[in-house]
Amino acid sequence: MAITVYENKTEQTTVYDAKTLEAAELTKDHLIGYRSKHPLPFDAIEKGSVYAANSSINHKLPTFTLATSHQIQNSDTKTVVVAAVIRLQGLQRLATRSKVFTTFIVNHSGQTLAHTDLGEVIRHKPVRWIAKLKNLRSKQSHGATLEFNLDGQEMVGGVARIGFSDLVAGVQIPKAAAYLTARELLNSLMIVSLALLVIAAILSLFGSRLITRPLERLAKATTAVAKGQFDIQVTLSARDEIGHLAQSFNKMTSELDFREKALKDAQAALVQSEKMAAFGQLGAGIAHEVKNPLAGILGLTQLSLRKAEPDTPIHENLSIIEKEANRCATIIQNLLKFARQEKVAFESVDINQVVHDAMAIVEHQLEINKVQLHKNLAADLPPLAGNANQIQQVLINLMINAQQAMEGNPGEVTVTTVSTNSSHIQVQVSDDGPGIPKDLQTKIFEPFFTTKEVGKGTGLGLSVSYGIVREHKGDIQVESSPETGTTFKLTFPTAGLKTVCPNCKQTYPVRENQVGLKNKCKKCGNIFVIK
Repeated sequence: MAITVYENKTEQTTVYDAKTLEAAELTKDHLIGYRSKHPLPFDAIEKGSVYAANSSINHKLPTFTLATSHQIQNSDTKTVVVAAVIRLQGLQRLATRSKVFTTFIVNHSGQTLAHTDLGEVIRHKPVRWIAKLKNLRSKQSHGATLEFNLDGQEMVGGVARIGFSDLVAGVQIPKAAAYLTARELLNSLMIVSLALLVIAAILSLFGSRLITRPLERLAKATTAVAKGQFDIQVTLSARDEIGHLAQSFNKMTSELDFREKALKDAQAALVQSEKMAAFGQLGAGIAHEVKNPLAGILGLTQLSLRKAEPDTPIHENLSIIEKEANRCATIIQNLLKFARQEKVAFESVDINQVVHDAMAIVEHQLEINKVQLHKNLAADLPPLAGNANQIQQVLINLMINAQQAMEGNPGEVTVTTVSTNSSHIQVQVSDDGPGIPKDLQTKIFEPFFTTKEVGKGTGLGLSVSYGIVREHKGDIQVESSPETGTTFKLTFPTAGLKTVCPNCKQTYPVRENQVGLKNKCKKCGNIFVIK
């Protein structure tokens, strides 16, 4: 509202806002008159103190005076005091901001500069209880609280010193209202606490579900494993400790599943062993019953051969009967030996000759049933180390099975031999019949398993054939489909004939038809005869 400059405690100049003074029904003389009645404490101001005091003249224009000093360095040092009359709206807004507390600002003498009740400022009414706080103006004291009685009403007050001057900011409130405010604050805190508790409960529930859900899956999986379901796996939802536990559980179930399958395979092998043992006992009784008729057939055949003319069809047929009767006796003996896990004498076998002999036996039976028999034999095959009768039995069984599978319909059976590599030979028995269903292909080698009608099959043919091939350290595989028929592939290792160079002792694999031929050693160049 006005600024006055003093030098040596004498007013030098004054600048004021005439329009604002006129609006408040005041003049410059009112300001000068008020300053005459309330002079500035120049001594204290010149020492560096900031002076602030209420200078309100009427209720239309509440003001306060703020004065400070400044030294001017010139030819001689002068101390200038500047005093400003400032409108109180800014401080008053601060004082009226709180709706609960009575807020005020007072100077060093307790005079009110701003108050929640503007009338207190206009009347220059001091805050009396401030005088009880004697140490408040000490630099070591920043604030204080006090309970006091004001006009018979219990009050609670609090003050804090403003650092740049001797001004004090304070609040006061009736004690009952303070308790009410504290209760409202407590209620608000309780509401906030309940809200936080609900939020924490929801978050805890969500977090617990994140933990318990994988554990529930593990528990269900454990129950399934307890019931024997070892092929179960738990989904890995995280990479924490529970995820590691689930990974370990999956590894455990995989191991249990593998061991269960191995146990089932062992049980199946045990069942097959028991069946083969029963078959051996059954075969022993059959052998005694069959040997005597075979001996009679063989004896009569040999007597007939003596009277038959050589090079006649009768002589040839009797020779075949004699040969096959001997083979039947040998087959029975070998079958008994196989069932009893007895070793069979192996020798060098020409696989093409075995195929030729087997086809000669079944050719007539296949022709009667409208099945044509073909052979496709590779030349110069190495010999096998095996038993010709047993291999011939396998081939006959496969060709008869192919003919029976066609059920009287015309068809073809082809026997093929091929050398797969230098150490193995493969015999293939193929037909264009109806094929074997895929769900039965894994069962056809089981003992006593058959798809034929009762009385037309025992289910032992393929099982015995499988045993013979495995005893020859070979392998038997089946490929079948309704479109192409069935192919049995028998793979046998070769006999492995070897010759040795007499000069450097270098070993070479040879075939039986190479015996007696000359060979040149690749190591030393020596030429020697293969033995």
